[in-house]
Amino acid sequence: MPDTMKTKAVLIGAVLVSMLFITYAVEATTAPKETVLDTRPLGIKLSVKMVGPYMEAADLQIICAFKHKPSGDTYLGAAKEFDQKVEGILSALRNRGEFVGELAETIQFMPPKGSIPAKRVLVIGLGDEEKLSLDALRVVGRVAARESVRLKAKHVAWAPVIRDQGNSVLDVGEVDGAFVEQMLLAYDTEKRLQAQGLADEFSIEELVIEAGEPYFEGAVKNVGGVLELATKEMARRDSAPYATKEK
Repeated sequence: MPDTMKTKAVLIGAVLVSMLFITYAVEATTAPKETVLDTRPLGIKLSVKMVGPYMEAADLQIICAFKHKPSGDTYLGAAKEFDQKVEGILSALRNRGEFVGELAETIQFMPPKGSIPAKRVLVIGLGDEEKLSLDALRVVGRVAARESVRLKAKHVAWAPVIRDQGNSVLDVGEVDGAFVEQMLLAYDTEKRLQAQGLADEFSIEELVIEAGEPYFEGAVKNVGGVLELATKEMARRDSAPYATKEK
């Protein structure tokens, strides 16, 4: 091959390598898709974000887990990757019988240094997989609100990871809606207690609902739909003080 042709081949190869590097660099730095809802219920910035439960730099990352099966728990997709990134903490707790996963049972831990960006992880039990219902997710939402306040978590992220445990009974968007509705109602109670001097002042500033690409639009639709329902329910609540003095 003549020298001029060799030179051209080297230059073309260098350009192709450069283009490939730029492509990967752009993909690596592109912000994940996110829809921030216009309504800020109780002052919370509420959004649906296309990220896994191991990606958000939250004060508190919340996930769910079914009741442990002695025959073995299912870890797929995000659930599997989450457990791997936190160095197997979740599966170890479950396999040792130290976190069973009964409905509303909780356990929280700090992820190993350098594993995931969240400061703390909260796992909330879903109970028996065969009994899974939207009511169970409503319970989870209430627990999430109270634990977020108790742990003073300003930036909260939540992923149900139900599909990633091999269960497809419930629509993902409806799951997100049930969770958000009850989390907001429970948080409203917390704020009312604070306003009456019955609890320490604290505010959740941001709530991120994490959703995979196939479920993203459904999550946005359902979460947006429950905000009006939750707002109406809060407006109907009794505004009288919780504590009453005897006459």
